[in-house]
Amino acid sequence: MTTGKTSTECAAGCAADNPIRLDRTLTYRLHLLHKLSDRDSQTAYLNDAGLPISEGRCLAAIGTFAPLSVSDLARRANLNKGQASRAAQALVDQGLVQKQASGTDGRGVVLTLTRKGAQTWQRVMQVIARRNDEIFGCLSAAELEQLSRLFDRMITHARRSGGDAEDDGE
Repeated sequence: MTTGKTSTECAAGCAADNPIRLDRTLTYRLHLLHKLSDRDSQTAYLNDAGLPISEGRCLAAIGTFAPLSVSDLARRANLNKGQASRAAQALVDQGLVQKQASGTDGRGVVLTLTRKGAQTWQRVMQVIARRNDEIFGCLSAAELEQLSRLFDRMITHARRSGGDAEDDGE
């Protein structure tokens, strides 16, 4: 919507014209919480599991949902296919993940954990559990249950609304 104001006038007065405060919108606050929590999570993944966060998230997904194709990994780790492919290759190069030819897709691969990967997966899952406790520790058990139900409902709604594109990134 155009207000007819110049950029200088808008800087001074547009907020008064719009009853919606950006810093109170859910999307703004979700993104802020994501940024604040990811900063500490990146440090925790590196210090406690020896992996960058994207590789740690991929290892967690492979260990939890294996066997996975790269496309499945991207979806499960909330990464785009390129990010998932690069992280999977880094995990293979470190001896944490094994790539095998897919039995159903002649060009595809299936990702599973190696023995070393399973040990690292345990450390990653401990990081995830601790980070969840740190991030959500300010909520009571009842609030956590309510928030969980609300997230499930919003995720289902977003998927039904077309928000589950396979190539969406973090």
